[in-house]
Amino acid sequence: MEKTKKIKIFIGLSYLILLSVFLFLFFSKFSIQEITSYDFIKENRIFFLELKNSNLILVSIIFLIFTILWVFPFLGFGSPIALLGGFIFGKWIGTIVVILGLSFGATFLYIFGNYFLKDIIKERFSKKFQNLQVKFKDSEFLYLLVYRLIGGIPWQLSCLLPTIFNVKISNFYFATLIGIIPTVFLMVSIGNGLEKVIDQNSEVPLITDIIFSPDIYIPLLAFFSLIFTSIFLRKLFYKN
Repeated sequence: MEKTKKIKIFIGLSYLILLSVFLFLFFSKFSIQEITSYDFIKENRIFFLELKNSNLILVSIIFLIFTILWVFPFLGFGSPIALLGGFIFGKWIGTIVVILGLSFGATFLYIFGNYFLKDIIKERFSKKFQNLQVKFKDSEFLYLLVYRLIGGIPWQLSCLLPTIFNVKISNFYFATLIGIIPTVFLMVSIGNGLEKVIDQNSEVPLITDIIFSPDIYIPLLAFFSLIFTSIFLRKLFYKN
């Protein structure tokens, strides 16, 4: 019990320190007024596009590393990074870079959880997901893949829960890599659509102009369709 408490304190303090340093460095360079202004977004869009066009490989590697760090140790969600990836790189390159980054980051978080948080996770969640243990034993990779495809669990927790089932690291990585493709592609497409809307408007566009842009509403409709399908599949997958 004492060991568990120390681990929690260490993780909490480490996360707060890293987050505080990041926020301090970021806001020492930019003010809140700047980052929320349309001119700031439009100017930085041009900056990132020029940077990407001048050295695509280097920028992709930097973004890949940033995405990995975003997941672990910063414990960030996948949606913001997918939108940013689509905004900077477009649909196809953005999808590839984001999927690789999220998959590596999730795997590092899983490895960390497997070594340091396994007892805590088992204590909290093993009874709730006991029915899945038999499924994972029967076909580990297949059920990991379905688990990733249907989602429904907060990203950070979804990376840690498989520690209960003792899944192989390679199976976790490749199931994550394949399983998050549909969601990431749609979010990246929305980010790419936002970049196009900003490119076409010198002034702040109306919310209706954004929503009814084909580059936005088509991936949005597909995204909501995916959510409703996932909700139906979750009931089948997680039922006792």
